[in-house]
Amino acid sequence: MPERRVTDEIQQRAARLREQIEHHNYRYYVLDDPEVSDAAFDKLFRELQALEEQHPGLITPDSPTQRIGAGPAAGFEPVAHTVPMLSLDNAFADDEVIAFEKRIRDRLDLAGDISFVAEPKLDGLAVTLIYENGRFTRGATRGDGLTGENITANLRTLRSVPLKLRGTGWPQTLEVRGEVFMPRRGFEQLNARQQEAGEKLFANPRNAAAGALRQLDPSITATRSLELFCYGWGEVADELPWKLQSEALACFREWGLRVCPESAVVANVDGLVDYYDGIGRRRGDLAYEIDGVVYKVDRVDLQRELGFVARAPRWAIAHKFPAEEAVTRVRAVDFTVGRTGAVTPLARLEPVAVGGVTVSNATLHNIDEVHRKDVRAGDAVVVRRAGDVIPEVVRVLLEERPKGTRIVQLPKQCPVCGSDVVRAEGESVARCSGGLGCAAQRVGSLLHFAQRRALDIEGLGDKLVEQLVANALVHDPADLFGLSVETLAGLERMGEKSAQNLRARFDAVRAKPVDLGRLLYALGIPQVGEATAQSLARRFGSLGAVRDAGLDALMAVPDVGPVVAEQVKAFFEQPENLKVLDKLSQVGLRATEAAPQAGDDADGPLAGKVFVLTGTLSGITRDQAKDALTALGASVTGSVSKKTDFVVVGADAGSKKDKAETLGIPMLDEAGLERMLADARKGRL
Repeated sequence: MPERRVTDEIQQRAARLREQIEHHNYRYYVLDDPEVSDAAFDKLFRELQALEEQHPGLITPDSPTQRIGAGPAAGFEPVAHTVPMLSLDNAFADDEVIAFEKRIRDRLDLAGDISFVAEPKLDGLAVTLIYENGRFTRGATRGDGLTGENITANLRTLRSVPLKLRGTGWPQTLEVRGEVFMPRRGFEQLNARQQEAGEKLFANPRNAAAGALRQLDPSITATRSLELFCYGWGEVADELPWKLQSEALACFREWGLRVCPESAVVANVDGLVDYYDGIGRRRGDLAYEIDGVVYKVDRVDLQRELGFVARAPRWAIAHKFPAEEAVTRVRAVDFTVGRTGAVTPLARLEPVAVGGVTVSNATLHNIDEVHRKDVRAGDAVVVRRAGDVIPEVVRVLLEERPKGTRIVQLPKQCPVCGSDVVRAEGESVARCSGGLGCAAQRVGSLLHFAQRRALDIEGLGDKLVEQLVANALVHDPADLFGLSVETLAGLERMGEKSAQNLRARFDAVRAKPVDLGRLLYALGIPQVGEATAQSLARRFGSLGAVRDAGLDALMAVPDVGPVVAEQVKAFFEQPENLKVLDKLSQVGLRATEAAPQAGDDADGPLAGKVFVLTGTLSGITRDQAKDALTALGASVTGSVSKKTDFVVVGADAGSKKDKAETLGIPMLDEAGLERMLADARKGRL
């Protein structure tokens, strides 16, 4: 049917409708002050839809009707952030907030009042929005802070994301940072729909928001009641049109970008603490979930002067709420078996809501922790979500302990395969000795064997491995190489083409020798990570030499101590593991061999030096830093010991930094690492 002629009157009416709809969107989603009823708004929207259906030439990319214009995507392409999306340092007590304010005063040498913008810390997902000449052109997730995922089509479905900025005065290029979240009411409605459809319920609004924002089909995202609050900026093409953080928020609001109505300007540390206490009292009444408060120095020139440390600004901090607690009862204490054979006690609880999440299980870490807290089946316990994430048992309410409870004992046999449970001297973790023969370890071991930094068997994912194990088609890694295309194609969600591709990948892996370090890592030896596996490969040169090495020889490797040496030796003494190695050899999988490098004779200016990386780096990723160090001959390990020469400390560093301080090991910040790498490359070390 030919398109009807578009008269000036029709064009003007369509333009007027778009203007009215965006105005009402702004009143509703940004100002929270609607001027018309939902029915009146729907009438305007339907009229515009009808006009555009009759006259497709009227449709513009920023029309309100085009918020769900794209079809399902095949995947999300990576987006490099021009300005990194930094994380924030955390404060958990008033003393830490006082110290934060004092650091700012000392660095700026200020004695007078300091103004801050205080706002709730939303429990959602950070995103960035790019506006070119006032039009929304691209949106992305935060990702690792340097690279995110392009989710433009999904963000276009959010009513609180303007497709075109209002007013004037916005920069030619404006990158706005914000948080996407799901309001409590939207979360409740979503779970009600899920339950009615017999589908899995979401644990909390953040998980639901994350799942909705990363849907490949934007039409699904559009049904999920997501909203956005904007709080900052990244790339700005022109000179900043504001001098204060609070002015930026006012500009955002004026341009149609939604900001949190709870944001406020406060003065000095007393203002910060008062704001925190006030929001804390009203936390349960807010329409959305928050896990703390964010403070930012208001003056932009002072922000610039204060600068950044690692991946966090010196001028901002997140003041987190304490983890929420609840009381429930322990139904049982079970033991689970992980990929490395770790036998871990788990408290089965009467379901209880903690911090907005229903908790029915809580880790007890190890048997020593069970005995220290004296947790028993039947006990009333206090449960907390540590860091508002991981459920843990805080303490037992002994006064409510019923009669006849029994002390929990470590099982002597693996609850899955019946093999002996062993516990090395000085270790808190007990392990199943079944190795690759234990079904509980089998799925995890196969996935570990196939992962990218091990043997990199692309296409071998969780669901497929679970099917292979459940159908008794694979018992160990060697069995993978005997799978036929017909067998693979007969599995659920596996077509002929996918089966052929996976079969080809198996053949490619064994077509040439596998890097020895990768193979050692792929075997899943307890305590042996990538760095340790590479150190073993360099020192011994062949799989046979590693297998036959004694404890003294193993401990001579720079980053191998007594515990790791015992684990390596025990792994190669386990008959089941030796059988698997023989089978791998029989199916044609070979490891590279090289002359062993004794002592510190490895090539490179940093040969013999042992580094540990902790925290988050801003200029490069941890993998890039590790690759740069190992290319210069250094070893990069995962744990701090007396053998460690340097600890590289990034943002949010934890116990490794503390241990380095205790042992007196030199620490480098990111700038120090870069200087050392540069000096090493130029032969200055």
